[in-house]
Amino acid sequence: MKFPKYFSFWQKAGMHGLRITAWLVLAFLMIPILVIIPLSFNAEPYFTFTEGMLTFDPDAYSLKWYAEIFNDDKWLLAIKNSFFIGLCATILATFLGTFAAIGLSNPVMPFQRLIMAMLLSPMIVPLIITAAGMYFFYTQLGLSGSYLGVIIAHAALGTPFVIITVNASLSGFDYSLMRASLGLGAPPVYTFFKIIMPLIRPGVISGALFAFVTSFDEVVVILFLAGPEQRTIPRQMFSGLREQINPTILAVAVLLVVISGLLLLTIEYLRARSERIRSGEV
Repeated sequence: MKFPKYFSFWQKAGMHGLRITAWLVLAFLMIPILVIIPLSFNAEPYFTFTEGMLTFDPDAYSLKWYAEIFNDDKWLLAIKNSFFIGLCATILATFLGTFAAIGLSNPVMPFQRLIMAMLLSPMIVPLIITAAGMYFFYTQLGLSGSYLGVIIAHAALGTPFVIITVNASLSGFDYSLMRASLGLGAPPVYTFFKIIMPLIRPGVISGALFAFVTSFDEVVVILFLAGPEQRTIPRQMFSGLREQINPTILAVAVLLVVISGLLLLTIEYLRARSERIRSGEV
């Protein structure tokens, strides 16, 4: 790590200290996640490293817990539900969040701060309170224990993430482009898809990915609202920890880590692309 020549000894020491601290924090966060990877290949039905695993005995490792995921009807139903609910909730959250962010970015919009605070409240209010409130409200509407109820609930949790990312993309938006398009006779729908959407697309996609991850990993609302038919992966993992503990849960956790990592890489790519668009490089 190179420093400018004018850096003093203490400035260099401080920079090294910050770098070491950053690596220690990263290790503190990542080690509990990484340790489950070898455990998911355990040939024995234990959550600990066996003597054979510690001596790298090939017979101590197995893929049977990954195969078990696709041989168990409960896990297959949970996977199908997670993707179906997640995709439906993401579409709804992206639609609502994008138009809410566009409306709130308008300088003439009254009570912007109050409306923004209300729309972001699902991120601030403790999830257990939100879930309990949804349960009593949805029970009155007959939506508790239905796919529609779970999808709407997950969309409500994911919408704030879309609003934040789209609002960030709109922070440098030149509204004269929109006014010019409308002034030349273009319909509002054409203006949105041809002028606004290309510039905010990275923010919209990033928000959609955050909304999908929020739905895919959510368990508290599922515990309150879902019936046996709407059981998702996190709900199945929670049940497995209480009813039948085996490394299948670890195998599922590893797959979830891989999916989350791919989504984070995609979000980072979109963030970098958004920066290039703003700087005029793309």
